[in-house]
Order: sequence, then structure tokens, then C-alpha cells
Amino acid sequence: MQHSNAANRLDRLPISRFHKTTLVAVSFAYFFEFADINTFATTAPKLVELWGVTVNQVAYVTSLSFVGMFIGSVVAGGIADRWGRKRALTWTTLWFGAFSFLTVFSWDIVSLGVFRVLTSAGLSAMTVVAVIYISELYPAAKRGKFQAYAIVIGICGTPATNLIASFVVPVNDWSWRLVFLWGSLGILFVLFTRQLKESPRWYESRGEYARADAVLRDIEARVAADKGALPDALPPVERVRHAKAPLRILLQKKYLAPTALLVVLWVTQTIGFFGYSSWAPTLLANEGFSVEKSIFYVALTTVGAPLGSFLAALVTDRFERKWCLVAFGTVIAACGLLYGLTFNPVLIVVFGFLVNMFERGYTALAYAYSPELFDTRGRALGTGISYGLGRLSNAAGPLIIAALYNRTGYESVFYFIAGTWMVGAVALAVFGPRTRKARLEAAAAARAEPANA
Repeated sequence: MQHSNAANRLDRLPISRFHKTTLVAVSFAYFFEFADINTFATTAPKLVELWGVTVNQVAYVTSLSFVGMFIGSVVAGGIADRWGRKRALTWTTLWFGAFSFLTVFSWDIVSLGVFRVLTSAGLSAMTVVAVIYISELYPAAKRGKFQAYAIVIGICGTPATNLIASFVVPVNDWSWRLVFLWGSLGILFVLFTRQLKESPRWYESRGEYARADAVLRDIEARVAADKGALPDALPPVERVRHAKAPLRILLQKKYLAPTALLVVLWVTQTIGFFGYSSWAPTLLANEGFSVEKSIFYVALTTVGAPLGSFLAALVTDRFERKWCLVAFGTVIAACGLLYGLTFNPVLIVVFGFLVNMFERGYTALAYAYSPELFDTRGRALGTGISYGLGRLSNAAGPLIIAALYNRTGYESVFYFIAGTWMVGAVALAVFGPRTRKARLEAAAAARAEPANA
């Protein structure tokens, strides 16, 4: 066999039980990724009391965590290209779950910081692989919606963690450790691995057409058993098989522009959102709110997160993704600024709710938009590097926020965060490629009968 025709065969499949099972598995990994990513933010106010941790120490732990995320993102692309999307997804999920479990036993801020760096590397790596996996396994016309659906389910891990923390952390001097134990439950992802299939596009990109065809036949049989006879696929278009993409490929014109744009997107998203979510409980506590109230208020705001991902699912395939990102980013900037300008508990919850809702919608849109800017050869590398550089940028973000807070006060932090979001929105508006036309053409082609069938 010279070509397995993976793209056309996958794109013409109706959504079936196979796709929904895959969605549940990926969403489970996302759930505990989102659950784990905020565990330090929700326990930091308690550690300030117990261990005498300072705002600057919180900043250093948070900064180093994002260094770990950068490393994880870069390594994830290589693992996904070398060992496959499915195995990379499994390994990275087990990695962050294992190190979150070890964090339960940390004895000071240094040991906790080390465990958080290693956990964060796994969190970021898992995200990169999951984005690629969904992008390659779902039909082109539906992948944006299912990226968003995975986030809708997964993002529930954020309010779940915050609500659990709001009740567990204040109980006694050791109960904060249970928050990290909760985050480690991502290890149970191993229960789903038998239901997952390796990406046929990955096999095809390596020239392993027989393996790709075998997986495709299995998927097609499952879908046909659920949905009936399948339409014919368009004939394959022969492509030259390339060797493993080296890092320097991103300097080529066709990859450099989208990589640079996505670096801006993920830098502004990372600093803008994590500057808010990682600091909100600690800053509220420092401004006079009790630890219990600060964690509880933030927990209430994160209830908006699943709604934002659902909103993204409604708009992602119906409108141009770049303009959705621009609109969402602008709303986040406005609501985040208003959040920082009030100390009224009701308004804190309302504006925080809106920030979480639109930011999670923004992230779901960005997860769908990012892989579309690359072909199969450059997808893992371009997505991983741009996402990783975004995470690396927040090594500086917490230090900037701590300096702003210590020198010019609480409100200046939120002016900075709002400005960051606007930079991203403007960059997307001016330089962001449109991808909707290509998606519609791919969907139309997948529905059409082959001329020579």
C-alpha cells in the first residue's frame, strides 16, 4: 500500500460512539490537568500562614512552574512525533499525576517548588499532545467543536478544585495537602487507554501506511456498526514523505509567521490569565479578606469556566476563529480590569466569573486554531514550541506582578493584565490568518462523491 488516505477517510466519518468515547477519555485527562494547575494557587494563602511564605516566594514558585511548562511543551512535541500521539498522551498524564502525588509530602517551600515544576512539565506536555490528538483524529469540520467540548468537560476541574480547596484547606494545618492528592487522580487515565487509537495521520506521516490502514479500518468498522454504511472517501493525494521535522524548519517562511503569531497568542494568554488566576486568592488575602473568603470568592468565579468552553463550542465552527479570539480577548481585558478596581464581594465574583468564562472560551478557541496554522509535518513542533514559549514567558510574569503589587499596589496588577490581553487581541486582528474557508472546503470535499469512484 502506497497511501492510507487518512485525512479523507477520517474527514468523511459521521460523529459516532467511537468519537464520543475518545472525547470522554481526553476530557478526563483535561479535567485533572485543569484541576491540578490551580492547586498551588488555592493552597498558597494557607502556606503564607503556616510556613511564613512571602509574596516573592509565591512568585518564584509560580515562575519556575512555568519554566517547567515550557520544558514540557517542547519535549511533548518530540515525544508525540517519535513515539505517537496516544502513548505521549498517556505518559504525560501519568507524569503530572505522579508528581502531584509526591507534592502531598513536600516539607517546605523549596521541596514543594521542585515538585510543582515537575508536575507543571507534565501538565503542559499533556495539553500539547491532547490538542494535536483531537486535531488529527476528528473530522476537519467538527474538530473545533470537539476541542471545545473536551475543554467544556475538562475545565470543570477548575471550579471543582477551588470549591474542594475552599472547604478542605481551612480545616487544619495539614489538610491543604489533600488538594494535591486530588490533583494526582489523573493517574486513573490508564483506565481509558484501551479505548484509544493511535493517530492514523501520525502513522502516515512516518510512511507506515499498513499500520495507518489497519487503524483506519478498525475505526471505520466501529463507526459503521454505530452509524451504518459509510460514504466513499475521496482518492488520496500523494505527498512526499519527509523525515522528522528539525527545529530549524520553523525558520522557513511557511512556518515562521504562524509560529510567531502563536507565540504572541500564548504569551499574552499565559501572562494574562495565570497572572489573574495564580494570584487572585493570595492578593485578596493580602488586601484584608480572610483565607477562607478569598479562596471561596475565587472558587465561585471559576464556575464560569465550563460555560465559557461551551460558548466556544457554539461559535468555533460557525464563525471565523480569529475574530472570535479577538472578541473574547477584548472582553477579558475589560472584565479583568473591572475586577481589579472593586473590593465589593458581589462585583468581585461577577467580574471574576466573566473573566473565567471568556478566558476558558478563548483557550478552547486557541486550542482549535493553533494546529490549523500548520501542516502535519510542522504541527507538533510548531504547536509545542509556540505553546511552550507562551508558558515560559510566565517565568517573568509572576515576578513582574509581585514587583507591581509591592511598589504600586493591587490595582496596577490588573492594569498590566488588561493591557496584556489587548496586545494579543490586536496581534490576532492584524496578523491572524483566517481558517474557516479551508475547513469548509475540507468538509465539502469529504461529503462529495469521488469523481472516479
